[in-house]
Amino acid sequence: MTQGSKALSSEQRDELLKTLKARFEKNMHRHEGLEWADVKARLEANPEKLWSLNEMEETAGEPDVAGYDEETGEYIFYDCAAESPKGRRSFCYDREALEARKKHKPENSVMDMAAAMGVELLTEEQYRELQELEAFDKKTSSWVQTPAHIRKLGGALFCDRRYDTVFVYHNGADSYYAARGFRGSLRV
Repeated sequence: MTQGSKALSSEQRDELLKTLKARFEKNMHRHEGLEWADVKARLEANPEKLWSLNEMEETAGEPDVAGYDEETGEYIFYDCAAESPKGRRSFCYDREALEARKKHKPENSVMDMAAAMGVELLTEEQYRELQELEAFDKKTSSWVQTPAHIRKLGGALFCDRRYDTVFVYHNGADSYYAARGFRGSLRV
């Protein structure tokens, strides 16, 4: 990626499309009834979305099509790495939490990184939908969008999968852990 640019070179674009196609074809259970040619056409018509998908890929998210919105015609990509993406761990929840820390500040916040990548943090509902496709976060956890009333009180939510069950927990928004990252969502 060119520094400061949100455009991929033709080589980067071709390599990303090749990676996405291979993942799409290997994991048809995530998007039954959808065709790669239709997804590819939509991606090629939205190069800024390809840039965001590349950011997801570069941070070890392994994005894949996890849904289709029939009303808008959009394909919905989620990070489908088995564990919370390695390139997005050890961050607190948002800028307010980051600035509130006096010592041992993490490098970034998940909300700032998601915005910079052009993706949305998964909601609890989306996280549960993702877990219906297959088991994710069996050793790690992922921050999810937190309702304003919880965040106002200093908390933030995260989810994981243990004992074949999806759990939702809470922490102070300023906390961060080596095994907690975040999963993104992108509509194309």
